[in-house]
Amino acid sequence: MITVLESIKLSTKYLHERGIDSPRVNAELLLADILKCKRLDLYLLFDRPLTELELNQYREYLKRRGNFEPLQYILGKVEFFGLEILVNNSVLIPRPETELLVEKIINDYKGNLNLTILDIGCGSGNISIALAVNLESARIFTTDVKISSLEIAKENARRHSVANKVNFINHDILKQGLDEFEKFDIIVSNPPYVSKENYSTLQKEVKDFEPITAVTDGNDGLTFFKAICEKTVNKFKHHGKLYFEIAEGQMDDVQKIMKQYNFVNISTVKDYQNIHRIVYGEMK
Repeated sequence: MITVLESIKLSTKYLHERGIDSPRVNAELLLADILKCKRLDLYLLFDRPLTELELNQYREYLKRRGNFEPLQYILGKVEFFGLEILVNNSVLIPRPETELLVEKIINDYKGNLNLTILDIGCGSGNISIALAVNLESARIFTTDVKISSLEIAKENARRHSVANKVNFINHDILKQGLDEFEKFDIIVSNPPYVSKENYSTLQKEVKDFEPITAVTDGNDGLTFFKAICEKTVNKFKHHGKLYFEIAEGQMDDVQKIMKQYNFVNISTVKDYQNIHRIVYGEMK
């Protein structure tokens, strides 16, 4: 029988040869999921032999990861802002950079009561759910063009006991207005902002597995910023704010778009790599 340590060594070698980044970490996380333990607990189990069933499942996981399927889709989950968020290939995988977007909103509004928030293009619901958990009195309306995304977002809301605070709406911001929506204190979006040109340079994990419509607008990367600014101008309460996550190099263009639609006090937040990642402004 092969032990935990032996299987980790072999799988690390396999993933390295396949060109997978951080092969040891990937190998350990996949095995920890199968053994239903934390990654660090594996170090206490090095001499434990794997059963045939566990080995077969591990081989299947490794084959999928070796073909560049994202680790998060294989595991079916990802940690975001301290919450376990379910994901599948119908939704974008939440990134650490998006935690900065959530953190900024929470810091700006912590302690405020009776907030109303609109999250445009919710995907897995990670932004809405993190805000609902941390802004206790907020009412959140969250939209997505895909029913499949809304279904997984609803399940995530139920898992974190905020389903009663989040309203899920099937809506296409590019084709529909917001006339039937109420006014909001906060409107937030992490839209598809990768340009068509840059999309071809992305990792295989993104290009081959993540939903293309959640990654790129198929154009210059600015389509959704323009549509959201245009269609939200009359949907803010007094001093309401709009928050975006943006790509590297988009800061000037997005700020220009926001200014065209009368947003003021526009500012940015840099991410961990010193890239301007969050743009936000207030409706005049």
